Amino acid sequence: MSSKRKATESPAAGEDGAAGPSSKKQAAATGAAAAGALVNPKRVRVLKPGSIGKGPVVYWMSRDQRMADNWALLHAIEKAQGEAGSGQVAVAFNLVPAFLGAGARQFGFMLRGLRQLAPRLEAQGIRFYLLKGDPAQTLPQLVQGLGAGLLVTDYSPLRLGRTWRDQVCAALGPGVPVHEVDAHNVVPVWVASEKREVGARTLRPKIHKALPEFLREFPPVPQLAAWTPAVAPEAVDWDGLLAEVLRRGADVPEVEWCAPGEAAALEALTGPRGFLTPARLSLYDTKRNDPATPSALSNLSPYLHFGQLAPQRAALEAAKHRAKYKAAVESYLEELVVRRELADNFCHYCSTYDSIEAAAEWARESLDKHRTDKREFLYTRDQLESGATHDELWNAAQLEMVHVGKMHGFMRMYWAKKILEWTQGPEQAIEWAIYLNDRYELDGRDPGGYTGVLWSMAGVHDMGWAERAVFGKIRYMNYNGCKRKFDIKAYVAYVSKAVAEAKAKGRAAKLPSASGAAAAAAAAAAPSSAGGGAAAGAAAAKAKAKAEPKEAKAAAGAAAAKAKSPKGEKAAAAGTKRKAAKPAKAASSSASSGSDDD
Repeated sequence: MSSKRKATESPAAGEDGAAGPSSKKQAAATGAAAAGALVNPKRVRVLKPGSIGKGPVVYWMSRDQRMADNWALLHAIEKAQGEAGSGQVAVAFNLVPAFLGAGARQFGFMLRGLRQLAPRLEAQGIRFYLLKGDPAQTLPQLVQGLGAGLLVTDYSPLRLGRTWRDQVCAALGPGVPVHEVDAHNVVPVWVASEKREVGARTLRPKIHKALPEFLREFPPVPQLAAWTPAVAPEAVDWDGLLAEVLRRGADVPEVEWCAPGEAAALEALTGPRGFLTPARLSLYDTKRNDPATPSALSNLSPYLHFGQLAPQRAALEAAKHRAKYKAAVESYLEELVVRRELADNFCHYCSTYDSIEAAAEWARESLDKHRTDKREFLYTRDQLESGATHDELWNAAQLEMVHVGKMHGFMRMYWAKKILEWTQGPEQAIEWAIYLNDRYELDGRDPGGYTGVLWSMAGVHDMGWAERAVFGKIRYMNYNGCKRKFDIKAYVAYVSKAVAEAKAKGRAAKLPSASGAAAAAAAAAAPSSAGGGAAAGAAAAKAKAKAEPKEAKAAAGAAAAKAKSPKGEKAAAAGTKRKAAKPAKAASSSASSGSDDD
C-alpha cells in the first residue's frame, strides 16, 4: 500500500443505515477524530498504566502483520513523536516455536510475509526485531535494552494472546506503560459493545452507528529518521528459519494458491484478477453460498487472519463499488464487518469460546437431552481426518481443507454439523472440529473459526429449531438440502481436481494411513455400533474399498449410491421425522447465512 495516500481521501458514499457511512456523517466524524491525532483515542486502551518515558517506542506486533493501514503502528509513531520525544520506533515480532499445532502451511505463510515486511519497515526508519521464545521474557528484555518509554501491542480476543500480554505487563515492572490498539476491527471491539451480543441482529445497529466515526481512510505512515538502537537487531537467517519450519511442519505443507505478504494481499483485493474485479464481485451476492462457484468468494481470509490486509482497507475499497454492485457490496460488508466483528465480540466477552460452556442454556439443555440418542454413524477422528466417511460431499469438504488449506464457507457449516451427528457427543464434536480446522485451515486458530464451530454445533448466535434426534434444537443440515442448493457433483469434481493437483506437486498433506482409516470406518459403520441399515453398510463397504483393490470399489460405489438416494437417506435417519424445521422459542433469534434443511 502506497504511503502517499492522502488522509482526507474518502470511501465511496453509502446510504444512511447501510453497511457503510454516508458522506456527510463521515466527513464530520473524520474531521473530529483526525484533528491533531493520527489515531482515534477510542481505539486504544491502557493495559498497564504509567507515564510515557523518554526514549524509543516498541510496537509488539502480533495479529496485525503489516506496515500500511495499521493503527497500532501509527499509535506507536504518534507517541514516539509526541510524549516519548524520540521519534524512534521499533517493531518486535515474537516467534513462538509451537503455536497451537500450526504446521508448515501456517508458519511458512506467516514467515514469508514477515520476511517481506522487515525491509519495508527498515526503509521507513523503523527497526525490526524477530524474537524467539517466551514473550514474557523476550519482550521485557528488549524494552529494557532499548530504554523504551512505551510498549504498544495490537489486539486479539483469544486466550493465549491475552495470557501473553498479561505476563509481559507483569514482567515489565512499574516503569513502562503498555497500550493495546484494536488495529483489526473497523469498530474497536470495546467500543462496538460492552457485552457479549446475542447475535448479528443486536450488534449490527451498534456497528452501523459507529461506522461514520471509524470507517475512514488511513493516514500515511510517516518517514522516520534513521537511528542506531542500543541493542541492534540480530540478523535473521530467513532461509534457515523457513527450512526448519517446513521440515518440522511437513505433514501439513504450504499451499500455492495464496501468495503471502502485504503486496499479494492488496493484489488479491484490487488487482486485475482480484476480488473487486467486475467478473468476481458481480457473483458475490448470488453465488457466494455455492461451493461449485469458488470464484465468487473473496478468498481473503488468510490475509485478514495474519493481518497482512486490514479489514478496514478491504471495506474502504469495496465501498467504492457500491454504486454499481450495491447488493454484492452490502452483502460483503455484512460478512466482513458485522459478522467478522461479531466473532471477535464473542471471543472477547466469552473466555470459553471453544467449549460447549459457551452455548446458551437452551442449547446445552437440548444437546444434553439427546446425548444418548443412537447415532446412525460413529466415526473415529482418524477416519474423519482422512475424509473416509459414507458422505461424498462431506469427504470433499474435508479433503478441500486438508489439501487446499481452505474449505468453502458454506461447506464449513455442513462439515461441522455432520461431525456433531457422527461423534459421541457435543464435547467430542467441538474438540475434533477445532483440531481439524486449526491443523489444516490456512486461517485456523481464528475467532471466526471458533465462532463458526459453536454456531454450527451449539447454536451460538442462532435460535432454536424443531427438535430432532441427536441435534435437539440445533439447526440441522443434510445432503438433500445441499443438493437442492447447488451442484454437488460439480463441487466434488472441483475438489477432486484440486487434490490431484496438490498430490502431483508434492503438496498433499500427510493423513492417517489409508488402511487404518478404512478399518476405523468399517468398525464405526458396523451395525453393532452404529445401528446398522443400508447407510451403515454403505459406509463400511466404501471405507473398506479405500484400502482394497479396484474390484471392491464397485460394490462400495453401489452401496454408497443406495445410501445417498432419497430412499436410502430416509432409512439412515433411523426414524427421525423429515418435516421442515420451524423455529422454536429460544433466547436468540439471530439468523445466519445458512438455512435449515429438511
